[in-house]
Amino acid sequence: MALSSGSLSTRWLRTFRPVAAPRLRLVCFPHAGGTASFFRAWHQHLPADWEVSAVRYPGREERIAEPDSTSMAELAGQLADALTPCMTPRTVFFGHSMGASVAHEVAALLAGRGATGPAALLVSGRAAPHRLRRLTTGDLTDEELQAKVSQLGGPGAELLLDPELRDLVLPPIRADYRLLEAYVDGAKAPAVDVPVVAYFGEDDPGPTPDDVRAWAELTTAGCEVRGFRGDHFYLVPHEAELLRDLRERLTALG
Repeated sequence: MALSSGSLSTRWLRTFRPVAAPRLRLVCFPHAGGTASFFRAWHQHLPADWEVSAVRYPGREERIAEPDSTSMAELAGQLADALTPCMTPRTVFFGHSMGASVAHEVAALLAGRGATGPAALLVSGRAAPHRLRRLTTGDLTDEELQAKVSQLGGPGAELLLDPELRDLVLPPIRADYRLLEAYVDGAKAPAVDVPVVAYFGEDDPGPTPDDVRAWAELTTAGCEVRGFRGDHFYLVPHEAELLRDLRERLTALG
């Protein structure tokens, strides 16, 4: 079903503050095990005529009864199908961690189809695809995976301490990590013709600053990089600061 330029809320997307005719639409892609709710307060820091939507991955929240995606190609392809009817020249993608890879793959798919792509690609807490390292988490026990996820911190990490909640939270995390392991093994690192902004936490135990700067090798439209104090989830304590930076950059797009 084709969607108008009005408010966007679908099976794949959740919109937190619908805007009838948004001047800019920000589509956010969550991290591994993450949910659309991670971005629920972002609109409060952005202009009233900007609309913020977040991707709803299967296997969690409203889609908890659906099977998790098993490959990046499957997930990115379904999202490209869902987004194509509602893309405008003023749509921007933001992805954190796994979400950065998903957003990049969707942008590349849209370009390959000759469809309208994002006006900018904002990636966070993620090495460029050709600099990714294998996670090797597929054979971890629940306790070992829990410990690994807890090291990264972030919202919801405390849920893993409750046995009943852990049974709900851990399966999508494991599914996403398996998806990422397969993706790293076969990542082709497609280039995109849109400006890229790469954000990272200066104390992130994952990607190094050089890994993040390598996004510049995957765009023909320029790449800027900014670091924030903090770990992998630097964007939680620095939410207002990050969105102020994002707002200034996107306003400059025209």
